Amino acid sequence: MSQSTYIPHPVESLLLAPIAAETQERLRKVRLMVFDVDGVLTDGRLFYNEDGECLKAFHALDGYGLRLLQECGITVAMITGRQGTIVSRRASELGINEVHQGIRDKAAVLQQLAQQYSLDMTQIGFMGDDLIDLSAMKRVGFVASVPNAPQYIRQLAHWVSDIEGGYGAARKCCDLILAAQGRLGHYFTQSPPVSLITGSPQ
Repeated sequence: MSQSTYIPHPVESLLLAPIAAETQERLRKVRLMVFDVDGVLTDGRLFYNEDGECLKAFHALDGYGLRLLQECGITVAMITGRQGTIVSRRASELGINEVHQGIRDKAAVLQQLAQQYSLDMTQIGFMGDDLIDLSAMKRVGFVASVPNAPQYIRQLAHWVSDIEGGYGAARKCCDLILAAQGRLGHYFTQSPPVSLITGSPQ
């Protein structure tokens, strides 16, 4: 889509109005968006049942946002330092194939993904919230974070959500990417693709 001829939908203009032009340019380049899990796609709390199984709460708004990215041709990946079947199950529900768990060196995985998808690092975005995410945040073209992250993490981000992780922060990030790339407005002018209505759950 030519940015020179595209007229933004009012919703896209509204979302992008407070976003710096330099950040919008970074958003336009994103072809692979990577999310940390704990503290970003969840609120960071861990619940253990009597069998020792770790439970986490995911938000449906975030799930739909990740599906929208994929529907619009942007690859989505999860990289987390923890290991658990619940993350694999959530990713499977959303049709996300790139799920990397038990990862300490997230930058190394990003490099592998860049090579796999023939992308420059400027075409990759990452949303994180803690020290383990630093190596990745320093490598990519677009960095997002959440307000409950430490200040020294937030200051590295090009954009920080005003909603805490696990409560729709990732969805706001997804919406910004789609708005910057002129892919959000058409959902207001035509019916969403059938796959978004009848596909896997949010």
